[in-house]
Formats: sequence, structure tokens, C-alpha cells
Amino acid sequence: MIAKTEEDFNSLKEIGRIVASIRDELVKRAVPGVTTKELDDLAGELFEKEGAISAPKGEYDFPGYTCISVNEEVAHGIPGERVIQEGDLVNIDVSGSKNGYFADTGISIVVGKGEEILTKICDVAKEAFEAGLKKVKPGARITGMGKVVHQVARQHGLTVVMNLTGHGIGRTIHEEPEYIYNYNETSDHGLLKEGMVIAFEPFISTHDEEVFQLDDGWTFVTEQSFVAQYEHTLIVTKDGPVILTK
Repeated sequence: MIAKTEEDFNSLKEIGRIVASIRDELVKRAVPGVTTKELDDLAGELFEKEGAISAPKGEYDFPGYTCISVNEEVAHGIPGERVIQEGDLVNIDVSGSKNGYFADTGISIVVGKGEEILTKICDVAKEAFEAGLKKVKPGARITGMGKVVHQVARQHGLTVVMNLTGHGIGRTIHEEPEYIYNYNETSDHGLLKEGMVIAFEPFISTHDEEVFQLDDGWTFVTEQSFVAQYEHTLIVTKDGPVILTK
């Protein structure tokens, strides 16, 4: 969507605050011994308390309020009886709506002390996001963000997942622009516009550049890599991007 009115900005900031607060609470509670379902049940309680709706559940009938992916799982992990262990790589992705406005955010963390490479990809995902953020301005090519993300990954001896992307958001969970690539997609000539609302989400991988879906119809995994995500919803403005999900 293109945010134009004060109502647009205020409503987007409100749902951005809600999903960010749920994300942060789940990160805090992601400790050894807790199950992913216990984290998701907490998210459901927090959505209800805020008068908001889980986007994956409300829009796609996803079997959870949030997507929680562990280790080999990259995205859209289904919350269940899996017990989080010391050293696990955990991705927590929270998206929701309130009063017809949507926001989406996610972060990968290492629980306790884990392998150095896991901490590295989490740090590089954030670094790549921040580098891409500097390319966000009206009139800039959308794929310019992805070009920088890929450059940062390669500088660290890593790569990106090419078949998972960011997306437009605002009045629905997925809208135009359909793809916010994490590499320089030369066929994409789309431009960022004043007021455009997007979910920008670098996926940094140790090796594999593609994910595939499991038979559960939801969960994405790689053949042999670990992957970290860092995602925020933001509004493009002439004064710089407004991050809604800090």
C-alpha cells in the first residue's frame, strides 16, 4: 500500500508496535526446555490482549499464531512439541493485523551458547538489513536493496536465499511490490515510491541459495545449510525509511 493519511501512519505504527512487542517477548522466552507451541500459545494470548489478529492464522489458516523455525527449518515452521535446546538457531516470525492494517517482523537468534557460525549469520543478517536500509528512498530501484544484501553476505563468505523474499504489505499481508529480492534481480525494474509500505527481510545462508517445502505444506528447509533472517516492516519516505516494528 501507499500510506498517505495520518490514519494510515498511526494505524501502521500501532500494528507494528504490537507485532514487535510479541516478537520481543517470544525471543525473551525462547530458552532451553520450552516448546515452540508454548511460545506460540503465548503469542496467541498477546494478540488477543492487544485486540489484534495473527496474519498467518487469519489470512492463510496456518496452524499457529506465529511461525517458529528451528535449526534446519528456515521459515514457516509450525509450532509444536519440539523442545528448544541450548545452542539452537531459532527464527521467530510474527505478523498480524489490527483495524485492517498489517505488519510483519522476524528475527533469528541463537539460544544460549551455540556454534560460532550461527551467531555469525544472525549478525550478518542484521548488518545486511542495515546496509540495504540505506538504499531505501523514493525513486530508488527496489532491487538495489537486494544488491547490497548480497554484497554484504559475500563479504563474510556467506550467501543469500534467493527464493525467499520480502514483499509489499499494509492493507493485506502480501501485496505489491510482490518481491523485495535479497540479490540484484536485473529483470526487476520496480521503483520505491513515497509512502510505500514494505517488509524487508534478508535471509543469510551458510551455503545453499534455495529452500524447498516439506510435505507438511508449510515449512521451508535447505539441503544442508543454516539460514538467519532479519525482518522489519517500514514506510518509504523522502526523509528516510520509517521502521514500524522496532
